[in-house]
Amino acid sequence: MKTVTSGRIHSWDLSTGVDGPGTRFALFVNGCPLRCLYCANPDTWHMRDGREATVDEVMAEIDKYRAFVTTAGGGVTITGGEPLLQPAFTGAVLRRCKESGLHTALDTSGFLGARATDELLADTDLVLLDIKSFDIGTYRKLTGGELAPTLNFATRLDRLETPVWIRYVLVPGWTDDERAVAGLGAFLAGLRNVQRVDVLPFHKLGAHKYDALGIPFPLRDTPVPDPDLAARVRGQFREYGLRAL
Repeated sequence: MKTVTSGRIHSWDLSTGVDGPGTRFALFVNGCPLRCLYCANPDTWHMRDGREATVDEVMAEIDKYRAFVTTAGGGVTITGGEPLLQPAFTGAVLRRCKESGLHTALDTSGFLGARATDELLADTDLVLLDIKSFDIGTYRKLTGGELAPTLNFATRLDRLETPVWIRYVLVPGWTDDERAVAGLGAFLAGLRNVQRVDVLPFHKLGAHKYDALGIPFPLRDTPVPDPDLAARVRGQFREYGLRAL
């Protein structure tokens, strides 16, 4: 008897440049253990708010765009929310995509990295690893979680030789501390699998979602970073031999 694997998903979309190489079919899953103050998708926090979908249903949707994404040098990215909150579902989608010849990417905070089996990671061509801060106290205040699981996951990915793109959201007053950036740069320079570091300027495009949900947006009054600050942080990463964009 065939086992039907299903998960809770929010939506899917096509994206270019931000979710991995080429044009991507981005699958947004529901559920996240962190509460990042700058989160742009608070509507994905709770699994109960998603709709149930089987792996077959997801693959049927992906197949509609297969020719388009492959011609554009892309593939499938599972994001969220936090995909590793639903490891069986996420792993099953990655396996099906991999078996069908699609490039696969996993967008994760790494906080639940221990839930990713070696088999799941073997079906993952690229990990987009969000490191929120390299300062333990700041990480806790910014996300409500602990930094150590993410760093442990990063080290494991290096051991498995899994290609990684680091994503670092630059928030003035939170993640722009020079010592913390330098510490992260030194840590990443010790890994052999980091292909690039994407410095992503903080934005407020998700503020309307907080309004719709009736919850406060904690960083509503925080300024977006100016180009000089973003250039400084990228420069710091480059000082450690990293490709920073």
